[in-house]
Amino acid sequence: MKLVSLRLVAAAAMAVCLGQSAFAAKPTGDNPAVQRALAHLGGAAFAAAHSSGADAFVARDLIVDADGAEHVRFDRSHNGLRVIGGDLVVHSAGDGSFRGVSQTLAQMVQIDLSPKVDAKLAAKAAQAEFGAGGTVKNKELVVFARDAKPTLAWDVKVSGVRADGTPSEAHLIISATSKKLLDRWDDIHTADAVGNGKTLYSGKVKLHADLSGSTYTLKDATRGNHYVVSMGNGTSTETIFTGSDNVWGDSTEASTETAAADAAYGQNMTWDFYKTTFGRNGIADDGAGARSRVHYSSNYDNAFWDDSCFCMTYGDGNTFTPLVSLDVAGHEMTHGVTSRTAGLVYSRQSGGLNEGTSDIMGTMVEYYANNANDVGDYLIGEELYPAGSGKALRYMYQPSKDGASADCFYATVGLIDVHYSSGVANHFYFLLAEGTTAGSPSKTCVKGDKKVASGSATLTGIGRDKASKIWYRALTVYMTSSTDYADARMATVSAATDLYGASSAEVAAVKAAWTAVNRS
Repeated sequence: MKLVSLRLVAAAAMAVCLGQSAFAAKPTGDNPAVQRALAHLGGAAFAAAHSSGADAFVARDLIVDADGAEHVRFDRSHNGLRVIGGDLVVHSAGDGSFRGVSQTLAQMVQIDLSPKVDAKLAAKAAQAEFGAGGTVKNKELVVFARDAKPTLAWDVKVSGVRADGTPSEAHLIISATSKKLLDRWDDIHTADAVGNGKTLYSGKVKLHADLSGSTYTLKDATRGNHYVVSMGNGTSTETIFTGSDNVWGDSTEASTETAAADAAYGQNMTWDFYKTTFGRNGIADDGAGARSRVHYSSNYDNAFWDDSCFCMTYGDGNTFTPLVSLDVAGHEMTHGVTSRTAGLVYSRQSGGLNEGTSDIMGTMVEYYANNANDVGDYLIGEELYPAGSGKALRYMYQPSKDGASADCFYATVGLIDVHYSSGVANHFYFLLAEGTTAGSPSKTCVKGDKKVASGSATLTGIGRDKASKIWYRALTVYMTSSTDYADARMATVSAATDLYGASSAEVAAVKAAWTAVNRS
């Protein structure tokens, strides 16, 4: 294979992420931190990054710690082809010296770039995998590097609607040599489930609105102008909520404004949680608000985040009550945070970590809100069931309680649905934060466990505040798009080391909690 000179490219407009104990450097292509990282990729980090002379790197995210340490996230291309699973973070010490690389790419990309399967055949194969009603929107030749050996593939994007009515923007990765389906995920991430707002779940809350003349609009100028629209039980037409009294809803489903008040409150609490806890200025860390869409479709039993519209969407429910509860709102918006940081691909173990991250931060939003009507807990979506039923969509302290989620890591956990493989991350987080003491309902895993934990080991939790800071730093500094559970263990250990020291009780607790869910 002929090798050309290493191409190092700095993004002209790069997102800047504010981590705890960190400050943002100027997001320009000639940023000194970016240039240092690029220099490392051409020198000290060349071998560590499994680089070849045909690789190019584009910076898209930057964190600078208070001590001057720099963490620059790059996307990778190979001979002009996007490398799925090739993204990485270059770490530099405060003096600018190379410290290390976080990535999941296992080896240098050295492949034949001539496809044996053309775009038309790949599209037909993708449509067949998607099923009836799918429309091919795009076909892109890529390097697929999520498996041990990189290979040439087609990323075929197919739009359609799932059986439950959820829109689908599916990526089907088709081998360019055999037409085999290598992977698939969806850009639609589901939940699987100062005026006054009279909400359905959170009681009476304060909401900001715009006033023009005598008309109020449910838009919050203090939080990036995020706003709420009604879909009118359809799927395409959006109508913004307006009124004359700046009172939104009546705490019942009879008023269409009630779900809007819940959605607005969920936006507010999620924005405030990320801002107060991590210094993050909105989902994309750019100060811009998203929008929430309520009353989506008819009897729609789900909620989802859509990156393409930068919006949350909530159904009114059929089996469930309207899916606008506080933890569901935090869950959905966290998908947006994940897409703009680690970019965890929504399949395999990385998909479970993506869902787990949303459950973890959605739970933390609920605790942060400290709302007496919806008390913080480690249940996801409990408000969607009848009061006193004890039911929830997911149970972080005992994921297997839902009948499908995994309490413990096992070799093929990445083959189950991402909403269920997330149980490993959820269980880890609960044990890290709360432990097994003081009447904790959680059990630890024993060697050989698959789904259900049955051990009696004792762990002492470090508290939610420390646990959330560790997870957020791991997500934004060390995880990459194809991070699996082994990588997540290393990422959280590194994050805890950064925050609390290598010999700290917090690092020991992180290691113990992973061991307790069988990821040692």
